[in-house]
Amino acid sequence: MGEEEQEDEMVTCKTNREKEEKEDDAIATEAAAAAPYCYPTLRFDIPPYRSYHFYQQFRNASNPNNFLKSVNWSPDGSCFLTSSEDNTLRKFNLPDCVDTTQEDTCSSSLEDPYVADLIVNEGESVYDYCWYPYMSASDPTTCVFASTTRDHPIHLWDAITGQLRGTYRAYDAMDEITAAFSTAFNPSGTKIFGGYNKSLRIFDIHRPGRDFEQYSTLQGNKEGQPGIISAIAFCPSHTGMFATGSYSQTTAIYSENNMELLYLLHGQEGGVTHVQFSKDGNFLYTGGRKDPYILCWDIRNTVSIVYKLYRSSELTNQRILFDIEPSGRHLGTGGQVCCIFC
Repeated sequence: MGEEEQEDEMVTCKTNREKEEKEDDAIATEAAAAAPYCYPTLRFDIPPYRSYHFYQQFRNASNPNNFLKSVNWSPDGSCFLTSSEDNTLRKFNLPDCVDTTQEDTCSSSLEDPYVADLIVNEGESVYDYCWYPYMSASDPTTCVFASTTRDHPIHLWDAITGQLRGTYRAYDAMDEITAAFSTAFNPSGTKIFGGYNKSLRIFDIHRPGRDFEQYSTLQGNKEGQPGIISAIAFCPSHTGMFATGSYSQTTAIYSENNMELLYLLHGQEGGVTHVQFSKDGNFLYTGGRKDPYILCWDIRNTVSIVYKLYRSSELTNQRILFDIEPSGRHLGTGGQVCCIFC
């Protein structure tokens, strides 16, 4: 056999081998997709493994009626932010070392297990706050969060030093500062979205000040989403869609690329106060004030509600939040009685 024939045979063998490897990979991928996902087992009939309290930091002689309003984990899981009735945001870092062999004694201790690493005092009631989506404790430049409060502009805070990194100001027809009722970063982290009365304002994160793009949520013929935009959530599957909830009892889904209104969802009995996409981005959950139900929508077919989850919140105007745990199987919600759904 000549050298050319040997080279041709080697090329043919290599091609066949690569083809077989691709076929094997395809078979393995298909089998993995068909296999049932092993969800973690969550037990709610036993006490928590470890619990912490922060009584001393939230309640004191000067403000005995202060209470915790919400908790927001950082994207990297290294810390969490809290909002309380005293118009204060507190950041708690997780302990550097947790001894898992010790028993849970924090719940019975008179002292808080650890103190807040950062305290940011806002001038008025905190409407909303959110982390920068690429926040990482190993990169101090990304450790920021945004907040919006009554009668104040949107603030961008340094989560390490507590310094104000930027202010994003919106003005009304009287050239007075108007506050956003909700705020969120877009998935790329380049813009801050603010929800206002019948409008959305979009700020470039790198250009603090009064420069913004404004979009009315109502069309010229009064179609669209009226009312205060009280909640904003972006689809995690990078489809360019985001949802907004309104006190007009409606939820709207927009395209971030051209701000086109894609769907307008009706069905909430009260003003919508919280919207959140499922982990795969196919479903949208909405909840409202004085409304006992969390609604599930399939954004691929929004003709009707997929199902409803009952929670005891029909007697309060407070914004009661919910969240989906990392595996995407369980949803937990606040309420007059705490609920967890599977």
